[in-house]
Amino acid sequence: MDGGLVSSDLKAILHSKRANIYYLEKCRVMQKDGRVLYLTEGKNENQYWNIPIANTTVILLGTGTSLTQAAMRMLAGAGVLVGFCGGGGTPLFSGSEIEWLTPQGEYRPTEYVQGWLSFWFQEEKRLVVAKEFQKARIGYLQKTWQRDKELKNENFYCDDQLIEKSLTDFAVKISTARYVQEFLASEAQLTKQLYKYAVNVTKIASFTRDRSAGDLANDFLNHGNYLAYGLAASALWVLGIPHGFAVMHGKTRRGALVFDVADLIKDAIVLPWAFICAEKKMTEQEFRQMCLQKFTEHKALDFLFDEVKRHSLGSGVRGEEL
Repeated sequence: MDGGLVSSDLKAILHSKRANIYYLEKCRVMQKDGRVLYLTEGKNENQYWNIPIANTTVILLGTGTSLTQAAMRMLAGAGVLVGFCGGGGTPLFSGSEIEWLTPQGEYRPTEYVQGWLSFWFQEEKRLVVAKEFQKARIGYLQKTWQRDKELKNENFYCDDQLIEKSLTDFAVKISTARYVQEFLASEAQLTKQLYKYAVNVTKIASFTRDRSAGDLANDFLNHGNYLAYGLAASALWVLGIPHGFAVMHGKTRRGALVFDVADLIKDAIVLPWAFICAEKKMTEQEFRQMCLQKFTEHKALDFLFDEVKRHSLGSGVRGEEL
């Protein structure tokens, strides 16, 4: 990278179009010769790997990592969100969420946070947005499963009788709910039905969702979910909306809006591929590559931006591209 590049050059690629998400372990992230690199120690020699920061959205730093001040300065200049997490993308120190380090000096629009706050303090309006989020979640799953030939090859079909009934029942419960709490239980039931379907398709025996179980399916679900949280956190940061202004997971839960937004894509992409990759005994790296490939293929980050912007602006006025 030319040392003469300025911060505005590094942000030339819209965040919604950036191709890369990194999860790193046991390495040192550093600046060298005007580039951001990560250093891994080998038996015979150390190896340097370039990070194309102008085309990167999120970097998750797992166990055994360190980050130099010079590298963080360049990452901030490129608008790259950095998250500190535990092994496999799990929460840092068994906390409730990834700890995010966001570039505070970055210019961001104010129209989206103003629009979000214009409805957020009214419970009935938060409920409307929460319902719309869940409808979008259903629509994205149907669209993704319908279009993905690889998923169909693995026998995941959105027109399967169990899937159709589960989605239809959930949609009805959403439309009639008077409080968010009324369809939180329905959301949990939908997820259980999707797990059941995935277990039947992949023939994984005796699966129970347990974040600390240590089996491949649970580990891949954990890891994939935190990749989705990275996309959600990045979208919210770029739009200038604080993570605490949730519409579904609770006003008092720190960072809860990240979970609300990530839910839009988790069932469609992370869930099926976690089970497929577990059944095939893939490695964590192979699963991660599959997840990131599918996020890109199905324009997951574009979708998150569009949904959050749509509800922030409310009236349908289009904001600037980000």
